[in-house]
Amino acid sequence: MDKNFGFKLSKPDKLLVDFVESFWFLENLTDSDKEVIVLPDGRIDLFFSLSTTEPFHVTLSGIETHADRAIMAPRTLMFAISFKLLAIEYIIDQPVSDLLNYAKHLPAGFWDFDASDLKDFDLFCKKASHKIQSLLPQEIDNRKQKLFELIYASNGAMTVKELSEKVSWSSRQINRYFNQQFGISLKAYCNILRFRASFHHIKEGKLFPEQNFTDQSHFIKEVKKLAGVLPKELKQNQNDRFIQFSTLNPK
Repeated sequence: MDKNFGFKLSKPDKLLVDFVESFWFLENLTDSDKEVIVLPDGRIDLFFSLSTTEPFHVTLSGIETHADRAIMAPRTLMFAISFKLLAIEYIIDQPVSDLLNYAKHLPAGFWDFDASDLKDFDLFCKKASHKIQSLLPQEIDNRKQKLFELIYASNGAMTVKELSEKVSWSSRQINRYFNQQFGISLKAYCNILRFRASFHHIKEGKLFPEQNFTDQSHFIKEVKKLAGVLPKELKQNQNDRFIQFSTLNPK
């Protein structure tokens, strides 16, 4: 990223990998507003943030199905937990279907976090990890656990039919679960993961499909649908606008 932003990412302990994708922070280091474009990446994000214009607050953001413009206020500091979908039922313990392309503020004192927790990112990660561990369920539906393992391992490349057969769970039931919990169909979610998996290819200048897209025209169409721009415009990424594209670590 450019000198206007600070960024760091940390991966979770093995105990949490089914539920947490990463911990990260993003900071606007300047004294002016910065416009960014947030790309769909299939994650559920829990944000802990403050700025020169806003007090500390906690926000839960649902799945994004299209690129969204956002303004980072001067000196905004944002710590975040990016969850995998299994966490919604078992850690967050509430559906996020009403948060599709939307976010909501959570009550003050959520998980006992406050502004002082944004002073040290490593300590934030430890506190968040400890809290999530305390919420881990005794039992998990094996079908759901296997389903998400396959979805993430394949970067969304497996068909709904293939996934259904491998986990012995009907496509109809899976889609009902996805729509009730996340507000999106399984196929639509897999499309987002395939799109996200193409980020680092595009960043390297590989403007052709590598994630089981039918052909290049299909690839370009999907990128335009989810990013709002063509792959070559993502590659150029003028002014570091595409924030997740800029910060994404492929592994």
